[in-house]
Amino acid sequence: MTSIGSDDRGWLRTMPAEAGRDALPGRAGHRVLSARRLSDLVQGRPPGVTGSQWTSASRASFDFVVYAADTGRPIVAVEIGAVPSAGSAEQRVERLKDAVSAAAGLPVLRIGSPTLRATDHGRRLVEYVIDARAYAAGGAASAAGTEPAPVGFRDILGRLPDGRTGPVNDLGALTRAAAVEAYVAGQVADPIVRGLHVRWVDGPAQGWSWVQVRPDACLIERVSVTEHRFSCGIDAARLAEDLAAVAVGERLRENAVADLLPRAEWTAQIAALSQRRDELVGGFAFDHLCAD
Repeated sequence: MTSIGSDDRGWLRTMPAEAGRDALPGRAGHRVLSARRLSDLVQGRPPGVTGSQWTSASRASFDFVVYAADTGRPIVAVEIGAVPSAGSAEQRVERLKDAVSAAAGLPVLRIGSPTLRATDHGRRLVEYVIDARAYAAGGAASAAGTEPAPVGFRDILGRLPDGRTGPVNDLGALTRAAAVEAYVAGQVADPIVRGLHVRWVDGPAQGWSWVQVRPDACLIERVSVTEHRFSCGIDAARLAEDLAAVAVGERLRENAVADLLPRAEWTAQIAALSQRRDELVGGFAFDHLCAD
């Protein structure tokens, strides 16, 4: 997807002159404010939005808004939380917010997870996306010249928390180290954190991550990443898988391992997902996980 929305920014408010106590420290030419209502971001009712839609959506809020520090222009509004159930009032509000944001040209990044929370994980996620976009912009400039394109942001190698060398921008690195510790302590049956990711045609990116708590049962987390008129700077599906690993680590840390799925049932679900490869961007690359 493109990194920005319409060039017409007339419906978007610039960053307040006084950012307030909820402003996060500046990063890579960006300022981040938390907990902003849509009416704080959009000035007036955009064309194509009915009065009823505007009244309902304008009271809804986003968890964070990223602004360009030099211009005060909104770069993206970010929302983190559980995906609303189909037909629910929460889903209706989400769709209204999307409609108003689209009409105003406001880019939106939505992270869907029952475990990840804006208060606990939002700041790190927002900073990660800002860094990834800055790195991608630098890589694009290099590719336009004579220098070879640099390695992707997610694949930069360095020293990991457990002392090994690996991708330092793998958000799931701490979970992978914690799983090994849990295995040594006899809390899980396998120290390996596994995962897969897909991107649906005309739909979100999704990632799964899991660890075998018992030989016959897995702790599984799923995260969706939806980019509206925005790009995270890295592949959204890989980001979703890494965030799912973060969620697994949160469950392990809290010892919240009650809702386990039988390993055979999970393998069957992966096999069923593989049969829908025609609905996926780039097909399905995880057939090796279909055999129990």
